[in-house]
Amino acid sequence: MVDLVRSVEQKQLKEKPAELRPGDMVRVHAKVVEGGRERTQVFEGVVMRLRKGGAGTNFTVRRISHGVGVERTFLLHSPRVEKVEVLRHSHTRRAQLYFLRGRTGKGARLKEKRLVVAGKAAPAKVETPGEAEEEEAEQPAEA
Repeated sequence: MVDLVRSVEQKQLKEKPAELRPGDMVRVHAKVVEGGRERTQVFEGVVMRLRKGGAGTNFTVRRISHGVGVERTFLLHSPRVEKVEVLRHSHTRRAQLYFLRGRTGKGARLKEKRLVVAGKAAPAKVETPGEAEEEEAEQPAEA
């Protein structure tokens, strides 16, 4: 019986779900049914908590809308959740960020976690091929 439940649950799981952690800023694209038609609604905010449990894995996202805190819970493997984009990671020391409920404005900010690639800093300016040619044309040729 347990194997039957597990096999049905495996079919419900998404192949590549987003890697989420509490404190991440995410943009969730969820399907919403209004009347007879269906549309995609985007909900952007901070992941407050992540509860793991196979097909029942869910996460809560919080954002401030018109001065009021709005929290919404999504099932990670639900067909109603089209995609989850992770915009940035934040440094947190808690698994559940309920303390954000009592904070507004600058007090509700989380410190961003910067990624370092193999001990090198990220390049300050990335040049496109057209920019390099323009700079060469502006400089006079030396004789």
